[in-house]
Formats: sequence, C-alpha cells, structure tokens
Amino acid sequence: MIDSFRNIFAIPELRNRLLFMFGMLAVYRIGCHIPTPGVDPSALLEFMQQFEGTLLGFVNTFTGGSLGRVAIFALGIMPYITSSIILQLLTVVWPYLEKLSKEGELGRRKITQYTRYLTIVISLIQSSVLANLVQSMSTPGGASLVPNPGFGFVAMTMLSLTTGCAVVMWLGEQISERGIGNGISLIIFAGIVVGLPGAIISTVSQMQSGQMSLIKVLLLVVFMVAVVAFIVYMERAQRRIPVQYAKRVVGRKMYGGQSTYLPLRVNTGGVIPVIFASSIVTVPAAVAGMFQQEWLQKISDAIQWGQPIYYVLYVTAIIFFCYFYVSIIFNPTDLAENMRKYGGFIPGIRSGRRTADYIDRILTRLTLVGALYLAAVSVLPEFLISGFKVGGIPFIGATLDSFTPLWVTNGLGVQFYFGGTSLLIVVGVAMDTLQQIESQLVMRNYEGFMKRGRIRGRR
Repeated sequence: MIDSFRNIFAIPELRNRLLFMFGMLAVYRIGCHIPTPGVDPSALLEFMQQFEGTLLGFVNTFTGGSLGRVAIFALGIMPYITSSIILQLLTVVWPYLEKLSKEGELGRRKITQYTRYLTIVISLIQSSVLANLVQSMSTPGGASLVPNPGFGFVAMTMLSLTTGCAVVMWLGEQISERGIGNGISLIIFAGIVVGLPGAIISTVSQMQSGQMSLIKVLLLVVFMVAVVAFIVYMERAQRRIPVQYAKRVVGRKMYGGQSTYLPLRVNTGGVIPVIFASSIVTVPAAVAGMFQQEWLQKISDAIQWGQPIYYVLYVTAIIFFCYFYVSIIFNPTDLAENMRKYGGFIPGIRSGRRTADYIDRILTRLTLVGALYLAAVSVLPEFLISGFKVGGIPFIGATLDSFTPLWVTNGLGVQFYFGGTSLLIVVGVAMDTLQQIESQLVMRNYEGFMKRGRIRGRR
C-alpha cells in the first residue's frame, strides 16, 4: 500500500489531480462554516440540538452540517441531484430530450446546461422556504433565530443560498473533470466523513459517563465492521457470463477463438439510487413547510422516520431508481450487437435478439438483488435511531404495538453515523475513487513509465 501511494505522487498528472480534488473539497468545507447573514448563531445552535437523530438531522448529514448552521452551502448538492432526477425522467417521456441524449457529447452538454438552469430554480424555491422557516422559528427558551426578520432577510438568504448551491455544483463538476472520482459523490462523501470523528468522540464520552456500556460499544463496532464487510462483498459481487469468440481469418493471420466472460455487477447502479431516493423522501416535508397547510402537515407526519409509509416509500424509491439508472447506463441490445459484429456469442444462445433478451433477463434479476441489498443496508440507520412504529399500520397497528418490544418501536438510540446509508455511500465512493486511481496507474504504466519500475496494481 505504501508503494501504491508512492507511485501516485510519483506521477505529476495524477498527483495534480489528487491535490486538486483535495483543494476543492477544502473549499467546500470552508463554505460550510460561513454563516448566512442575519441569523443568530447561538440561538440556531440551541434550536438544532433538539433535531438530532431526526429527518432534519439526516438531511443535515448530507450537507456536511451546513444546514444546521444555515451556512451559504446549506442547500448542499441536493438541488443539483433533484434536477438531475427530473431531467433523466423527462428524457424518457420527452422526445426532444431523448433526441439530445442520443447526440453524443453535444447533446450531453445541452442536457447538463438544462440541469444547471433547473438547479438554480430549485435552489431559489428551497432557499425561500428555508428562509421563511428560519425566521418563523424560535428556541425552546423563546429566543428568535432571526433578530431582524422580513423581506430583506428572505431576499438576502435566497441570494446567499442559491449562489452557494451554484458554487457547490461548480466544485463538483470541476472535481469530475480535473480531479479524481465523481465530484458530486465526493462532496456528499466529505459531508458524511467530517461528522464521523465527532460521533466517535460522543460515543466515547457516553461510555465514560456510563450512558453506554462497553459491551454495547463493542457490539456496535462489530456490527459496523460486519456492515462494511457486507458492503464491500456486495459491491465486488458480479455475475460472469461466458462469451466465446469464433475464429476468423484476416489476410494470413487467424484471430479469435478465445474464451472470455461478460462481468455484470450485482449493484450496477452503485450509490446513485440511494442518493436519489434520499433526496426524494425529503420532498413532502419541504412542501408541507412551504404551504403550511394542515392536510399537508398530516401527510408529512405520516411519512416521518420510523413510520411504515416512510419505509415503504424509501424502499420503493430505491428499487425504482436502481432499475431506472441501470436502464440508462446499460443497453443489452447494443451490447449484443457489438458482440455479433466481432464474432462473439454466448454458448447455447443464438446471436442477436436472443442474446439481448438473455442478458436483459439476467440483468433484471441481478438488479433486483442489488436493489434489495441497497434497501436493506439503507434502512438500518432509521431503525437504529427511531425503530419501526408498528402502530401506524392500518387496522392491525394497535394490536401489534401492544405485543412488539420497545427496542423495535423506539429504536436503539444509535447515532446515524453507525448506520447503513452513510457507510454505504462512504465505502462505495471510496472504492470507486480507488478504482479510478488504479486505472490511472495502470494506464501510465502502459504509456512509458516502465523505465521507472513497474507500477503494481491490486493484482
């Protein structure tokens, strides 16, 4: 591992990309600590302490704690993710966007431009809602969060938060283009990782004060290691479809005749479906806060953490986005056609349409397994924090609630950072980034770095 790090910094271009990525993430973290003008920091800190372990705390984790400070980066990258979801959904139903998506690089740039415009619109809406909520709230002691509320505060907050969201979007795009890894995922990764030391210190303090026993802490550590091992195992899992290439003669040389395989990952979509689903489940609460209607508030309360409807919506959204994202990035028909052009075939399967149907059938089953794996890992933090409120189940909820143990209905009170969603994103993004670094190392190895010694990869 030490040799691998030495090789990374021995290559100037790879070193510059890595340093650029860290520099952009440092700029993002600095912006997460710059407060929005007009908010009382001490009153805001007292107010946010009562929302730890709730849905608001969940969203605050993805923004790197900037939402809890109402910083200029309080909206984080979520408006950009929401606009990307909307544009990808419209690509399926709107012929104009579907045509653009098939025009290659030029069409992709046009869709990206539309995504940026929609991000600004969503940011303006969300910032106005957040500004009105902040100026209407007060601490348990009665202190107002905004000393001078009014139109001026709302306008300044909208301008600050929308500009901050545009900067975060730009930072993510710059990391993807000039750095290493996916910029959007790395920004969310940085927002989660920055809270891990604080969670560990808090757990140690609880153990020292007697609030949490040593046995419980050890069980939590074992549980966390097991979850990480399970995530790594599932992220590496793949179905290998054997592919045989027929022999062909070109001039005086004979090509082909070898056997290989087509690797299909169990979790083809990665962490993208979880990020999309996490942003979608926060929409009802935002709409309820925007219009302040009683019936909207009831709907928002019915899909809070721990409620059965919330789990159903969250799991359904993850499964939907798994299939949706895989259908965008993977086309079995094109793959089967390319195999046929180069003389490749799957033993026992006729080339062409039959091969495409066979690959599609296997990919559908693998995607279901991957979606269930993502859903199972993602609901762990919600269960550990707030449990499963069986009383919300229609008709039989009251009966089940009387027989269900309290640790099931009320949760275990474990902090979010020991849950599955954060670990899933952290481990997934870390593995993808390391794979890209390894690809860069291998590529440089084939481009003339042999004179400096062979750069060793994983194998």
